[in-house]
Amino acid sequence: MKVLNYGSLNVDYTYSVPHIIVGGETMASFELHEYCGGKGLNQSVALAKAGLDVWHAGIIGNDGQMLLDACADAGVHTDFIKKMDVRGGHTVIQVDENGQNSIILYGGTNQMQTADFVDEVLSHFEEGDYLVLQNEVNMLDYIIDKAYERGMKIILNPSPYNEALDACDLSKVSLFLVNEIEAAQITGNNDAEHALDALHETFPNAAFVLTLGSDGAWYYDGKQKVFQDIFKVKAVDTTAAGDTFTGFFVKKLAEGADIQTALRTAAKASSIAVTRVGAAPSIPTMEEVEASLKEG
Repeated sequence: MKVLNYGSLNVDYTYSVPHIIVGGETMASFELHEYCGGKGLNQSVALAKAGLDVWHAGIIGNDGQMLLDACADAGVHTDFIKKMDVRGGHTVIQVDENGQNSIILYGGTNQMQTADFVDEVLSHFEEGDYLVLQNEVNMLDYIIDKAYERGMKIILNPSPYNEALDACDLSKVSLFLVNEIEAAQITGNNDAEHALDALHETFPNAAFVLTLGSDGAWYYDGKQKVFQDIFKVKAVDTTAAGDTFTGFFVKKLAEGADIQTALRTAAKASSIAVTRVGAAPSIPTMEEVEASLKEG
């Protein structure tokens, strides 16, 4: 079984600010840092640091060498990362004094996938392999359809949730990882208490992980419903929390761990990530996570 993560690669321009800026406001930042990011890259790094053999597929621009290096340094296979001589994807991120963030995304090369490139990438994978997806690249509908034809297990974090997802046959997804806002957008149900049931009614053949921030996370597959509370820490940057959770949950799922163990490991990994600045650089290794769990 191999893992392919097809997704975005961004340079993150991260500004530390007193509070998230509002309309019409001008505000000085405390500092600026450039980090490697993008939901795709973050999840690939998390998958690799969790211990999976993972290939990343995507496109970088002429400003993206640091992204390629970050993947390689984390142990991610980079055979399917293509480079184009144009401006790559990037984000402008505000991080306030409580670690909360606000993100502006520029797609760049992430929005330049082609059918030929998708076909070439997927030709190296087969039935039973995992495909992890986010919604920061174009042609997501085509990627899902072609991966499904090959019998791959499709895992989707539908973020950012927008009209591009309307073109996707989401019934082909095996596992969704969503927050409460995305769950409401998918189902039209704004009641977090009943979100899992609404998700299952919408896609009865899929399993779901619903993350609720400080209120923990739930798993539901139509048979078992499992809850995991958070590990309370002082957050400094929550940018990669969800991506870290995804990587470590998928790792435990792939190795056949029970759902409670998978949720607990993912929650602990996220709790470590939010105590560090940056996206990809904040993601811990599985050794760090297991050591922290043993310490209680």
